[in-house]
Order: sequence, then C-alpha cells, then structure tokens
Amino acid sequence: MSDLPKGKLALYWAASCGGCEIAVLAINEKILDVAALFDIVFWPVAIDAKVHDVEKMPDKSIDVCLFNGGIRTSEQEYMAKLLRQKSKVLVAFGSCASEGCIPGLANATSRRKIFDTAYHNTPSTENPDRVEPQTQTAMAEGTLHLPLFYETLRTLDQTVPVDYYLPGCPPEAERIWDAITAIVESNLPPPGSVIGAETTVCDECKRTRNEKKIKKFYRTWQVIPDEDSCLLEQGLLCCGIATRAGCGSLCPQVNSPCIGCYGPNKGVQDFGARMMAALSSMIDSNDPEEIDQIIRDGIPDPVGSFYRFSLAAGHLRRAKVGSRG
Repeated sequence: MSDLPKGKLALYWAASCGGCEIAVLAINEKILDVAALFDIVFWPVAIDAKVHDVEKMPDKSIDVCLFNGGIRTSEQEYMAKLLRQKSKVLVAFGSCASEGCIPGLANATSRRKIFDTAYHNTPSTENPDRVEPQTQTAMAEGTLHLPLFYETLRTLDQTVPVDYYLPGCPPEAERIWDAITAIVESNLPPPGSVIGAETTVCDECKRTRNEKKIKKFYRTWQVIPDEDSCLLEQGLLCCGIATRAGCGSLCPQVNSPCIGCYGPNKGVQDFGARMMAALSSMIDSNDPEEIDQIIRDGIPDPVGSFYRFSLAAGHLRRAKVGSRG
C-alpha cells in the first residue's frame, strides 16, 4: 500500500463519548501506516485545524472522512453537511453516527426535561437564577454564540447521505484497519453497505447452545453464569442473536452478555423489534399473565435493553413531544 499516492483523511467527533477517537489509536503501530497513506487534514481532537480551513477546501478534496457521533446541535449539523460536501467518501464511524447509541436514548424524553435535569433538578446543582445556555448572549466584548440544542438527536444518515457504515461502540481495531485497507485498495462493498461481517455474534460465540426455553430473566448482578453454555439460555439478556458480528464475541468470552453495540445484523430494520421477536419465541409459558410477569421482573427497562444503541435509528425514533427539532 505504501506505493499508492497519499490521500486526504478527515476525522470528526459530534454527539458521542469520544471513544471512537481513542479507538483509532487502538490500531497501535499501524497508525504510522495511516500517516504514510494519508495526510490528516482535519482532526480537531488531535491537530490544530480550523473549520474555516475545511470551508476553503475544494469540494470532494477529502478522500475519506470518518465521522463519529450523532447530530444533537446546529453546529454538528453544519459540520456534517460541510464534511459531506468536502468528502468523496463519508463513513458513519461507530454506533453513535450509525444508530444514535447512548446519546440517542435522550430521544425518549424532551429537550425541556433534559435541561431541567442538567441545570435545575440534580441534588448537586445550585442555580437560583435558573440560568440556561442561550444561543446568543450579549457581553461587553460582543455577542457570544452557542449552538442550538435540538429536540431530537438524529443519526448521520438522517442528516446527510452516508457512503459506508463501520459499527461498534467503538469499532474494534481490527475492523478499523480492515476498513482503511478496503478504502485504500478500492475494495469496498457497494455504497450504503456496512463494512464488516454479515453474521451474528452468536455465530462467533464458542458457547454451547441448546434449545432456548426461558422461565426467568436475570440481571447481570444477580447470577454468576456458567462459563460454557449459552448466556441467553441461562436467563441473561444476551443480544448476540440480533447483533452483527465483528467484535469477536468479546463480552460472552468474559462471561458477560452481548449488549448489542455492533448494531443489527444484515437485513434487520429495527434492532429492538428483532430482539423482542426472538425473545417472544423463547419464553417458556403460554400464560399471558405469567409472560408479562417474566418480562416485568427480568427486563425493567425495555427501551434501555432493546434500544440502548439504536433508538434514534429505529422505527420508534423518539417519544412524542410538543415541538419538533
């Protein structure tokens, strides 16, 4: 790959935790290969590059942009549109950009309730004047500007067209390197594809699987599971049956159930619906009241359990609110 002409690479961090930025460095010494293959022209977390530098670039002059994070503010929307305009290939990098991930769970509530919690109602908050962020604040030195906080968090592809998706919270280093290699060698799948495996975590998992008949769900702190048999068969809510492979089934390897961070498998439109459909066939009861009791006792947070990573991208998208954003 070293004989190929150098490309231009951009990386951007929107509404996310920042883990995807660190994951890029998890490719270890191969980051030197990335530097040999690309000039990194924009990476705010790591290099001193300004937005106006990107604005002055010719359209499509950036070969690849790895965009992580959902779209929560007007600034992030602007950057998504700007980097789409300047990039030949835009990759939704990680779960937040692809599905909304943990920030997307805020779609279960409203902007008003988020602000009430953050600025007024927590036990440690002292805010007698009820000050909140404003998009414009007049000061002696001039007007200060902050981005508008939207009512709804959107995924990257709900904002701009996306060429490829690299799932994970964050993507595993091996999958990041696979994607970089595929891009450099022009060995990419058709546009709109997910870069990576098309099987499920269950297909990668080495645990013994038998007939799944569940009488009770347990929280992870309630049991110490057997290290060899399927975690779901032991009553732990393991999402491997609906989750795309690519992580190497790392969580089940250490006796922890899959939580679904690699997103839905190929052909699945709604991760939560897929999980619920699968579980409904495994609960060992024909009594509706008993089934309800099993679910209430073992899955007290259905949204957090089934849409932890995918609420913003799912069919539900958000709770009903009075205004749109």
